[in-house]
Amino acid sequence: MITLITGATHCGKTYLAQKLMEKNKTPYLSIDHLKMGLIRSGNTDLTPEDDDRLTSYLWPVVREIIKTAIENHQSLIIEGCYIPFDWRKDFDDRYLPAVRFICLAFTDRYIDEHFKDIKAHGSDIEKRLYDPHLSADLLKRENRIIENGFYKAGEKIISIDDDYESSLNALLEKM
Repeated sequence: MITLITGATHCGKTYLAQKLMEKNKTPYLSIDHLKMGLIRSGNTDLTPEDDDRLTSYLWPVVREIIKTAIENHQSLIIEGCYIPFDWRKDFDDRYLPAVRFICLAFTDRYIDEHFKDIKAHGSDIEKRLYDPHLSADLLKRENRIIENGFYKAGEKIISIDDDYESSLNALLEKM
């Protein structure tokens, strides 16, 4: 089984991937690691600030990793924000049944009430560099883009509106 985890920045993609890895003993790939490997190796002229162009650059590689893992009957968790809204078009009926899709998003209310907590937990799994541009308004905008894009593509969104820990624990119990 391939588990794709996506969502806006700071929504807990890496946290969920880590917890799933620990629970199910399934490896995970962070698309951010792939991105930085390609950037640091000089195999692209893109930079970490090129978010708009990174999805179209990274997705073909991630897509083929997914197909290879399915063909090899391997389980893998892939997490990151560089998953296109219309990702399903790249897979036929041989592959789609083996892919579980999870999209996490915060509601505006959750961001308003828990912005300090969101920032405080930003480095729970990975040690993030300080981001002076992170704001509640930025998180709201990014979460709306993610929600609207995946919703229009027919995907289910897991909206976190109340207790973050309970929401993710309930999700983990189902998997």
